[in-house]
Amino acid sequence: MTRRPRSLALAAALLALAGAASAQTVLKIGYATTKESHYGVGATVFCDEIAKGTANRYTCQHFANSALGGEREMIEAVQLGTQDLVNTSTGPLGNFVPEVKIFDIPFLFRSYDHARHTMDGPIGQNVLKAMQAKGLVGLGWTENGFRHMTNSKHAIVTAGDASGLKMRTMENKVHMAGYKTFGILPTPMPFPELFTALQQGTVDGQENPIPVILSSKFAQVQKYLSLTGHVYSPAVIILSPNVWNKLSDADKKVFTDAAVKAGAAQRKKVNDDEANGIAQLKKDGMQVVEKVDGESFRKAVAPAYAEFAKEFGADKIAAIQAVK
Repeated sequence: MTRRPRSLALAAALLALAGAASAQTVLKIGYATTKESHYGVGATVFCDEIAKGTANRYTCQHFANSALGGEREMIEAVQLGTQDLVNTSTGPLGNFVPEVKIFDIPFLFRSYDHARHTMDGPIGQNVLKAMQAKGLVGLGWTENGFRHMTNSKHAIVTAGDASGLKMRTMENKVHMAGYKTFGILPTPMPFPELFTALQQGTVDGQENPIPVILSSKFAQVQKYLSLTGHVYSPAVIILSPNVWNKLSDADKKVFTDAAVKAGAAQRKKVNDDEANGIAQLKKDGMQVVEKVDGESFRKAVAPAYAEFAKEFGADKIAAIQAVK
């Protein structure tokens, strides 16, 4: 008689454990760079926050270094529901959400403060909401940073110095249109292929924010860095609608709050890399042009603004430029 209650209690305990285990959902989150990079920092904070906010009912499995494919492939996988989350730059996102492309206009943003206020304000938040109509749930803006040029041929000080260089770009028509005005030969290429292409000389150079140049160790295959700051590159944490639609309202708030905290942490990492990274890249052997003739680049790209105004609306461009 005494054994039966014990066995029942044991069975109940096992069932409770099984229930707890089955209640936990492990989400796959992917990004292009290392776990120690700004993307990894943002993703880690996001995942820690959702685990804490849902009492570990939701946790993450990280796939760094493009383990799930390039950014375009990961965005598509999130849209299809075969991947749960991606922390991605907006470069390839314009292929899915056209409203995002306006942020890729060269020299649209004056500074990090200007860019961040835009993304956190009504303009950025409206674009975030627009993603849902395209089968993507934009949880919150993170950050990639201002993009700078590297190459293996010579230093770039003026726009004319960039002329004739074969530069890898993202699969982004706005970037490519802008870079052509500098005389660059834009060569779209998925990020996972880039290091090898630079190493083999398939392309002369590339352009990315300092955190990416650091984490990808481009100093090993690029001699010259010019701090052109020609494009601000936002980033965003995107969730699959398959996951979002199963969340309670309380859990949805946990996820969106977690994305805001992730964005703050990722921006801080960008700040830190910007502050310390130049010295590190010099130490790694790069020749750095810190004082670029920005006016020559702005002058070169000015004719393209007429086309950008036709595509996006001059009023929308002006509204971003007017953000304080």
